[in-house]
Amino acid sequence: MKVLPFKIPKPELAALIYQVDKEAFFYDKLHQHEEIQLSHIVEGEGTLIVGDSINYYKPGDVLVIGSQVPHVFQSDQEQYQQSHMVSLFFTETSFGKTFFELEELMELQVFFNRAKQGFKVTSNHEKIIALFNDIETATKLERFIILMQLLKHVVNSDYKSLSSFIYEKNYSVVEGERLRDVFDYTMNNYHQDITLDAVANVANMTKNAFCKYFKKYTNKTYGAFLNELRIEHACKLILSKKNHTISDVAYKVGFNNISNFNRQFKKVKQETPLSFKKNNAFQ
Repeated sequence: MKVLPFKIPKPELAALIYQVDKEAFFYDKLHQHEEIQLSHIVEGEGTLIVGDSINYYKPGDVLVIGSQVPHVFQSDQEQYQQSHMVSLFFTETSFGKTFFELEELMELQVFFNRAKQGFKVTSNHEKIIALFNDIETATKLERFIILMQLLKHVVNSDYKSLSSFIYEKNYSVVEGERLRDVFDYTMNNYHQDITLDAVANVANMTKNAFCKYFKKYTNKTYGAFLNELRIEHACKLILSKKNHTISDVAYKVGFNNISNFNRQFKKVKQETPLSFKKNNAFQ
């Protein structure tokens, strides 16, 4: 199977694809696909990289990942033994090249504009999840109607972008596999000392060539990406019930001294670790 570009399996004439992912962990390789992905996380949590940004997903999340937006899920199996996601896949032209250009549907253009960067719905979860729950037993016609209802609710909901960078060119298979290997290596080793020489070797490139390559495809330096990944994992540890000290968290996620950890944390989150813990204590 070619990881990039990734083909969503579907019947030849299907315009709307309904998919249930119920495994120990979600598909964990960097990939992109033509279809827009509208998903509800039923069970499981972990790291979600979309484009140039690192996010966390958890049960109850409603996520939209746009056409050809590179993304990867990495399930945290320490928290959940099973991952369960329900998704609808479709394109802007699935129902005809000009279907979503109809005057009656123009208000949905907001959805497609937001999807270019991917986004997480942050309100109206009860109504949206109820519609997702109806999909499994629905007929194909009913699923189409549910999709229209979902889009209406999503458009009228608050949201948070999942990426700050839109890369409009499709990855070639070679480019995608190289970046996939870099992401895999980083997500599996972020808590250790990672040198540019080591990660450039993973990409089979010289250090200078790798730095230019990574910046081109993610719009940020590798060092910034690594720090953001470490900080996101630090946030999870800070909010866990294990009562880690800030110093413990810093070393667990790969920082060699507390001062640098505090500095990088504030750079990414615009607040100190202690302030973050206090402000999110009841989440």
